[in-house]
Amino acid sequence: MQLRRAHSEDLARVIEIWDDAVRATHDFLTDADVRFYLPIVRDQYLPYAEVWVAEGDAGRLIGFVGLTNAKVDALFVDPAAHRRGVGRALLAHAFELKGPLAVDVNEENHPARAFYARLGFREVGRSATDAAGKPHPLIHLTSDGEGLV
Repeated sequence: MQLRRAHSEDLARVIEIWDDAVRATHDFLTDADVRFYLPIVRDQYLPYAEVWVAEGDAGRLIGFVGLTNAKVDALFVDPAAHRRGVGRALLAHAFELKGPLAVDVNEENHPARAFYARLGFREVGRSATDAAGKPHPLIHLTSDGEGLV
């Protein structure tokens, strides 16, 4: 697996990873919810974010992390590559670049919350809605990187 900065030509595959991963892991979202968030992610976030990608065999992208300073805004892995260390590697790379990290995770996304807990993230707050004002509470987490190095 290779990690590198995303290029504009990666956007279509990054969106595909996002869509596949959200549908596989966010069972609390309806199809209408996913369709609501897609243009926000595709048009308003990804073109302007600092995005790092993980390449698997033959250079195929298998995951990505999106950052704003030391905040992880997005971490998504192709479901076919789940449980292979891709997410952990992307977070460790983000920590190497930025130092201590912050991330918000959907309260309803229990597997993601467990993933971050295993990597040493700790809860520091909660919001009743997500960034779009939808009724999907967020848990605010931070990490000093101890579980990532």
